[in-house]
Amino acid sequence: MKNSIYLSIICLVFAACGSGGGDDPVTPPVVNTAPTVPVLSLPADNKLCLDNNVSFQWNASTDEQKDAIVYQIQIAKDNSFSQIVNTLDNSSLSINALALEKNTAYYWRVKATDSKGLSSAYSSTFKFYTAGVAVVNHLPFAPALLSPALNVALSTTTASLQWNASDVDTADVLTYDVYFGTVNPPTAKISDSKSEKSVDVTIEPGKQYYWRVTVKDDKGGETVGQVWKFKTN
Repeated sequence: MKNSIYLSIICLVFAACGSGGGDDPVTPPVVNTAPTVPVLSLPADNKLCLDNNVSFQWNASTDEQKDAIVYQIQIAKDNSFSQIVNTLDNSSLSINALALEKNTAYYWRVKATDSKGLSSAYSSTFKFYTAGVAVVNHLPFAPALLSPALNVALSTTTASLQWNASDVDTADVLTYDVYFGTVNPPTAKISDSKSEKSVDVTIEPGKQYYWRVTVKDDKGGETVGQVWKFKTN
């Protein structure tokens, strides 16, 4: 009789030890992800806007968690967005008839933010020009960096400085002055009124280099670009 009781107790202990698999599984928390990057629509890149009351449109972002999305639009007078003239938050996909200065180059971009406060990266930057009264010539747009990437570290003895530039007056012929050196801002002009959008330079290890490009059209207009930099290992 005692042996039967002991056997029953042992069976109950083993049964209790093996019952852990019946627990409810733990549901992992949902990880919030940022909305997708908005895609700009209007005004189109390199647009000449005949009216200085400009409307802005972009394509909708998507959010994996279906969160509500608001958009922030930034409008600036330079492509580095250090001269921002408007920063607007909006839940729709457009800003209507924003009054801007005439005869001025503008740059704009948009980012999306979900209801939990997580934001996408900014969209690509579009640029446009507002027409002026009796303006014959428009200044070129500020140059855009191609290479070397901003703040990159190079391990070579030469570098190819490359950029892009455009003008809303598409018939204008553009030339470039390039300034390069180890002081900020660079003052040594290494290329004067050249049509090529690149220049090769010799560099030394362990230094910080700065460079900028001035874009000139054939009607006397010119636009000074921002200072770019890179270093060498």
